[in-house]
Amino acid sequence: MEIVFIRHGQPEWSRDGLNVENPPLTELGHEQARAMATALADEEFDEVFASPLVRARQTAAPLFEALGRQETIAPWLEEIRDPAWHGTPREKAEAAYAEMAGRPAEGRWEGLTDGESVREFTARIHAGATEFFTERGVVRSSLELPVWQIAEPDRRIALVAHAGTNSTSIAHLLGLVPTPWEWDRFVLGHTSISRLESLELGDGHTFSLTKLSDVEHLDSSQRTR
Repeated sequence: MEIVFIRHGQPEWSRDGLNVENPPLTELGHEQARAMATALADEEFDEVFASPLVRARQTAAPLFEALGRQETIAPWLEEIRDPAWHGTPREKAEAAYAEMAGRPAEGRWEGLTDGESVREFTARIHAGATEFFTERGVVRSSLELPVWQIAEPDRRIALVAHAGTNSTSIAHLLGLVPTPWEWDRFVLGHTSISRLESLELGDGHTFSLTKLSDVEHLDSSQRTR
């Protein structure tokens, strides 16, 4: 089984110095998305899903078109929910992220003030991933080790989402313990392509990370994080 995780393109986090909630892509972001779609156009997927947020949907749009598919949304792929700071000065967001980065390790579980906590976010993504993959016959064994029973080992799924949701989902499938810095554990560039492939064991399957943050489809001038 192969799971392909694609991060969205560069978003317009601020406009005229003000924070933008649920931002669209920049023009560069759209270029990145088209390049990603071209790179994956000849691949065959059983299913392709996008996060419900605008930046992920706009990134996925050229991929759905290249594959001849209708847009399909998976709500559980939504990124961590930021505070409601739309229209506030950009410096407010920058200061909030700087404050969180300076906390002791345990303190980072609380996330941004007035936003979704990182503890709640990682629990949400692990629960969403469990339900999503269980529906597709991918079930974690009762063993302490990350062994999975996979009903259709030849299945291929593509997910277009975010740095946080992709990183947390990758950790989920690899059997890694959650941390409050999932965005930094796997550093994913805009429209990067990461791949997990199942490896057969004597009593099931495990997942191998075969590609992380592949941006070879982008020119050096197009690569952003």
